[in-house]
Amino acid sequence: MIYKMLKGRNFRNFFISDVTQGFGVGMSTIGANWFLLDQTGSATAVGLLLAINVIAGFLVFPLVGTLTDKFNRKAIIMWTHLTRSLLIFILTALFFINGFHTIYLYIFTVINGIGWTIYMSASRSLIQEILTKDEYVNGNSLIEVSLQVGMFMAGGVSGLLYKYLGFEIILLMNSIAFIVSSIALIRITYKSDIVTENKESFLKNFKGGLSYLNSQKLLFIFGVVSIIPLVSTMIFNVVVPSYVSDSLHADSVVFGMTDMFYGVGGLASGFLAAPLAKRVSSKYAIFLFFITAIIIMTILTINAYIAILFIGSFLIGLSNSSLRILMNSILMKLVDKRFMGRAMSVWMAISLLFQAILAYSLGSLVDYFSPGIGFLFMGILMLLGFIIFGLTTHSAFLKQVNEETEDRAL
Repeated sequence: MIYKMLKGRNFRNFFISDVTQGFGVGMSTIGANWFLLDQTGSATAVGLLLAINVIAGFLVFPLVGTLTDKFNRKAIIMWTHLTRSLLIFILTALFFINGFHTIYLYIFTVINGIGWTIYMSASRSLIQEILTKDEYVNGNSLIEVSLQVGMFMAGGVSGLLYKYLGFEIILLMNSIAFIVSSIALIRITYKSDIVTENKESFLKNFKGGLSYLNSQKLLFIFGVVSIIPLVSTMIFNVVVPSYVSDSLHADSVVFGMTDMFYGVGGLASGFLAAPLAKRVSSKYAIFLFFITAIIIMTILTINAYIAILFIGSFLIGLSNSSLRILMNSILMKLVDKRFMGRAMSVWMAISLLFQAILAYSLGSLVDYFSPGIGFLFMGILMLLGFIIFGLTTHSAFLKQVNEETEDRAL
C-alpha cells in the first residue's frame, strides 16, 4: 500500500508540507481567476492573468535550475515559501485598504509564477534525494495525492469563501498556508548525496545542464511529453470560469465544485495509477490515460450540463494526474541526480512557454467563439502527446523506460 510511505518521517513531513502549500496555492488561484472574471467579465483578462503567471516563471528558469543543483533544496523551498507568505500578506492589506485593482492581481500572479517554478524544480529534486529508486512510483503517487488533496479542499472551499467572505480572506489564508508548510519542512532531516560545486559560475552550471539534456535527446523528448498534462491543466483553468459562467450559466460555487471534482480525480490517481501500471505495463497505462483524456475533452466541447462537467472534470483530473505520476517516476529513475534541478527547470520552462502562448490566445478565442473551444484545444494537445509517445514506443530508450518501470516498486 502506498500509505506505508508515510511511516518514513521525512516523506511524511514533506507530504504534510505539500498538502498545505497546495491548498493555499489552489485556493488563491481559483479565487483570483473568478475575482478577475467577476470584475471584468472577460475571459481574455483571465487568460492574460495566467499568461503573466507563466511568463514570470519562464523568465527565472535558468536561475532556478542552477540554484536547485548548487544549494540545499529544502532551504530553497522554505525561503521561497516564507517570501511568498510575506508578499501575499502585503497584497492582502492593499486589497483591504484600496479594493480591487488589476495591478494587484498582476503582482500576485507574478509572485505565484516565480514561486511555483522554484517549488516544482526544488521539490521534485528533494524527493529524488530522500527516496530510493524503488520508492519513486509510490512516492510520486502520494505526491499527486497530496497535491490533489490540497486542490480538492481548495476547490470545495474557495467558491464558498469568495461568495461569502471575499477574495481578501482567501489571500490571507494562502499567506498562512505557506508558513504552516515551512514548519513541516523544518522537520525533514537528511544528508544530501549531491556534491555541489559552489565555485562553478551560474552560467557554466546552467550550460552543463543543457549539455546533459543535449546528450540525452530521447530523454529530453520524453520530458517534453511529460509536461503536456501540466499544460492541459493550465488550459482547463483558463477555460472553466467562462465555461461555467457563459455555457452553463452557473455561479462561483459550481466553479469551485468543478475544481473540486478535478481534485477528486487527481486524488484517485494516487491509488489507481501504480496498480494499473503493474497490471498492464506503464507504457499501456500511459496510452490508456491519454485516450481517456482525449475522449472526455471532446465530449466537453459540446456539453451543456453541469453533471457532465463534474464527471468530465473528475476523469480529466484522473488522467492528467496519472500521467504525471507515471512519467515523473520514470524521469526520476533516468535523470542523473546531479542534473535533476536543471533538467526539471528546462522542462518547466518549455511548459511555461506553451502556457504563456496558449493562455492569452485561448482566452481571446473563448471570448470570440465559445468556451467549448478550449476543451477542443486540450483534446488536440493530448492527442499530440499520445502520438509523440507512440512514435517512441519501439526505441531503445522506451525499452529502457519499460525496464525501469516494470519492477517491484509498482
